[in-house]
Amino acid sequence: MSTLLRVENLRTYLSSAGKEIKAVNDVSFSIEKGETFCLVGESGSGKSITALSLIRLLPESVLMHLSGKVGFDWRQDDDSHINVDMLQLDEPTLRQIRGARIAMIFQEPMTSLNPVFTIGDQIIEALQLHHPDMSEAEAKQRAIKALTQVQMPQVEQRFHNYPHQLSGGQRQRVMIAMALACEPDLLIADEPTTALDVTVQAEILKLMKELQERIGMSILFITHDFGVVAQMAHHVGVMQQGKLVEVGETQQLLKQPQHSYSQKLLASLPENLPKPKKQEASTEEPLIKVKDLKVWFPIKKGLLQRTVDYVRAVDEVDLQIFKGQIVALVGESGCGKTTLGRSLLQLEKPTEGSIKMDGQELTGLSTRELRSWRPKMQIAFQDPQSSLNPRLLIATTLTEPMKVHGIGSSHEERIELAARVLEKVHLHRDYLWRYPHEFSGGQRQRIGLARALVLNPEFIVCDEITSALDVSVQAEILQLLLEIRDENELALLFITHNIGVVEYLSDETVVMYKGKVVERGKTLDVCGNPQQAYTQKLLNAVPRMSL
Repeated sequence: MSTLLRVENLRTYLSSAGKEIKAVNDVSFSIEKGETFCLVGESGSGKSITALSLIRLLPESVLMHLSGKVGFDWRQDDDSHINVDMLQLDEPTLRQIRGARIAMIFQEPMTSLNPVFTIGDQIIEALQLHHPDMSEAEAKQRAIKALTQVQMPQVEQRFHNYPHQLSGGQRQRVMIAMALACEPDLLIADEPTTALDVTVQAEILKLMKELQERIGMSILFITHDFGVVAQMAHHVGVMQQGKLVEVGETQQLLKQPQHSYSQKLLASLPENLPKPKKQEASTEEPLIKVKDLKVWFPIKKGLLQRTVDYVRAVDEVDLQIFKGQIVALVGESGCGKTTLGRSLLQLEKPTEGSIKMDGQELTGLSTRELRSWRPKMQIAFQDPQSSLNPRLLIATTLTEPMKVHGIGSSHEERIELAARVLEKVHLHRDYLWRYPHEFSGGQRQRIGLARALVLNPEFIVCDEITSALDVSVQAEILQLLLEIRDENELALLFITHNIGVVEYLSDETVVMYKGKVVERGKTLDVCGNPQQAYTQKLLNAVPRMSL
């Protein structure tokens, strides 16, 4: 194999508040033609900055220093090759390479897609920019083919949609289709499957592998999912604080990591954590009892906006959750998981059915009547960044709910209670006097949990609370949840698509598909011996560490 990309002593120093940050510090690695090289490490370790440095996409306003060598084997249109140093090229030459020979899939598709153009127009623009002789009809045909390759549903219709009309997973597929449309020599994929369901992720990874074999494409794959690493990578590089601390052949590094940081990352995976004792379903009356629950949303059409059909988000669901029990709710995006969780808390009003807590019927209660039940039922949201008020101190965020529900006789007492809850989620009490933007993602997620815990609830809905976290932070949050459950005899509904987390954390698992529950039972039974075809498909799609 010949080398496509050779990175030597790459240094990228950034400016922040007048200080120099060594985001990438003396990094060296190479990628062969047709090879997949995975970069792993926690948030802030320098993975994405490394990728952006290779193609010089960092804004000049924050760049203090960029040095080293990035040798790239540039294939010309006549199939001849020139070896160039990406850091020495002028901007017009870089534009010839970017997109056509080196393409990048960005982590956050909503900020990468232009909101005022349809997705079809954006793919066509990318194709015609690098192939000026390509006709409009040919470009459209190629764009539709690219969208079909990434399993986009209703391609002809979606072609004319704007980014805001698509789900997160669909937008990510558009980004992947746009990157693959020009069939580049090097594909830089920055966490391309984090927003996708395991089944779609499996299809996308399979597509990348197929394209890699067909055109000999190399991939620089940035991820924190070691299952994906085991499935995709030929070689792995582990980054910590801007440095590449270990590089090796995939199986060797995953089986016998040499560096202490690599060992810590692998030890934090759910399958490697010490297994907690599973709670058996109680013989007492369940804390939460759901019967024949329906949440339907009307589809209105025409001038008079008549209801022509319904979106059956939750359809005839039965569910029981006992005190001290953790029930995992799994399924693909759009299957109704979050809607079910929100309806249990009466944040989404059910169309039909019964929801009981402690034997009391909650459906049909007025807002005033529900107020006394609110402290008992809480939710921790998927994205703490958007669910915490950026203008409020953490002290205010935690004491306001207590004040509303009459917990604590004075402001000082509520501050003390809030400080104790922060310590319970392993944060320092001094953090009360900070704002949300001053914390990392994992810390914000703990603050979100603290906000749910200040009211001493009996039941918490956790909606994808670990999906955006690094494996080490995820491990801390999972162990924290188990601690809190054991101390307070809390019941949890844990909504996720991470099967490794499900197997580690939950006592029972409920599988949803198109608004219906298709399988339920003890987690060991459901994950170890699934009975339904959909559950089998879901579990088979999960990338595992088995080497």
